Formats: sequence, structure tokens, C-alpha cells
Amino acid sequence: MVHGTHNAIEDSRNNDILISINDQLFPRNDAKISVFDSGYLVGDGIWEALRLHHGVLVFLDDHFNRLWTSAASVGMHLPFSKEELTAKVMQTLKANNMTDGVHVRIMVTRGIKKTPSQDPRLTISGPNVVIIPEYKTASKDSKEKGITLFTSTIRRGSPDYLDPRLNCHSKLHEVQALIQAIQAGADEALMLDIHGFVSTCNATNFFMVNKGEVWTSTSKYCMNGITRAKVIEVCKANNIPCFEKDFSLFDVYGADEAFVTGTFGGLTPVVKIDGRQIGEGNYGNVTRNLNRLYEALIENTVNND
Repeated sequence: MVHGTHNAIEDSRNNDILISINDQLFPRNDAKISVFDSGYLVGDGIWEALRLHHGVLVFLDDHFNRLWTSAASVGMHLPFSKEELTAKVMQTLKANNMTDGVHVRIMVTRGIKKTPSQDPRLTISGPNVVIIPEYKTASKDSKEKGITLFTSTIRRGSPDYLDPRLNCHSKLHEVQALIQAIQAGADEALMLDIHGFVSTCNATNFFMVNKGEVWTSTSKYCMNGITRAKVIEVCKANNIPCFEKDFSLFDVYGADEAFVTGTFGGLTPVVKIDGRQIGEGNYGNVTRNLNRLYEALIENTVNND
């Protein structure tokens, strides 16, 4: 089994899910898209991932605000409203009789090209919208065990060539970083910014704990994580010192605790980085408390929806 922040408990129900492609439902094995799709040809697409918890799409407004911002950033017109996309997602969930414990991936590409090309003027269809709902529950064993990281030589770039806040299909640099980490024997990759400060991981945001303070990178070179923002929010709401700042591996190696955040896994402890044990090398008390507060925020959001 692959160990990491996306390690999910096997669920046979996923074998028979229905996937929505441009409002048509297809069985998993029949869900296909053209080789002339912009996303396939040149990675020209954007995406979001959400959790369905007790019938509620958690932090939906935050996720859709990010999706629409991403679309504006790449000059992609979305011919539907947020309410209409919500209805598409809910219809897909209803068709699958899904109410809880579901991870939903929404992918929007620029559309079909008349010929392989980067040029958006050669797009001959509207955006392709794919909605994939799966039963996914994060493995508690993985969370208790924690993950290991390896610092990649692949850097998180500056906003002037590929803004790290953009949830786009162009993920090759992150894949390269992850491959380096796997080859080094780690679970996932830690990535630095162009100045050598800690930025983020290949698929999650990074936090460390130093003498009761929670540190995370500035927002200049890291992913625009919804879970990251919520952890900062619960810190402030519970008088836990939390700082968005520049810090280096010097600080990380001496940290008391470290963890990463993401929509699927929530908070996952980091027990080793570059072969060095972090703190006690376990699921630390501050991380546990923050995880409890984050889960309470989700429950409160669902109950007030």
C-alpha cells in the first residue's frame, strides 16, 4: 500500500461509481475524454477537490471562490454559475446515492482542440467538466504513524511564471519533486521557494511547531490551501500563536513537531524530514489539538449549513 497523505481505506463501492462528464453519467470503466482535450494535450485545465460530510460539501464557497479565481487567472470563461456547478455536483452524488465520506474531484479543461496545439483559439468546444466522486476515508493508521518528507531540489516558483496558488493541471514540477522524494525513500516531498525558504510540499501545505508557536510559510510561494487557511483560522480563534513567515531547514530540523494539511487528509503529522527525526518522531500534542479543532470546525460548518 502507498503510504502518504492520500492513503485511503480501500472501498469496493468505488468500483461501480458513476462519473459525470459534461452532465452525462458514465460507469467508472466507461468514463473517457478525447485525446484532443486541452487538459490532455497541454495541461490546460483547473480543478478543485471537496469533501462531502453528512450531506454537506464542506467549505464549498472557499473552494468555488478559488476555482473561479483560477479560471480568471488562465483566461477561461466558465459558462455556468457557482450555483449551477453545485447542482451538477449534487446530481452526481445523488446518482451514486452518496451522503457521507466522499471525496469529490472537479476538473475543468478549456475544451476540445481541432488539432494538437497550445493556442486557445483552436479550441472548438466549450469547457469540459468532469466530476469524480469516490468513497474515501483517510487511513487512521497513516495519521498515527505520520509521514516522512525529503527536501526536493525542485523549487516552488514565483508568481510571474506559474503562480503556486493556481490549482491547474500542469503538475509536472510537483510530480518531479515527489519522484525525488520516493527515490530517496520518503513518502512525499518538501519544497523550498526561490530564496531557499521552506514553501510547501508537493501536494500539501507544510506547518511546523516551535516552542508552542505554529509556523507556516508566507503565501507568496505556497499553494492556496483551504485547509491551510482553516488551520490558521482555528489557531487565531483559540489563541494559539500562529505565524506566516520565512523559515529555513535550519528551523525545521529543530522543530518540536511538524504536520501537513490538505482537503483529503486534513492534518497529517510529519515524523522525519531528510532522514532526521522531528521532535519525538510521533503524532505530537499540538498537532493532535489542532486536528481536533479543525474537525470541530468542520462539524460546526455542517451543523450550521
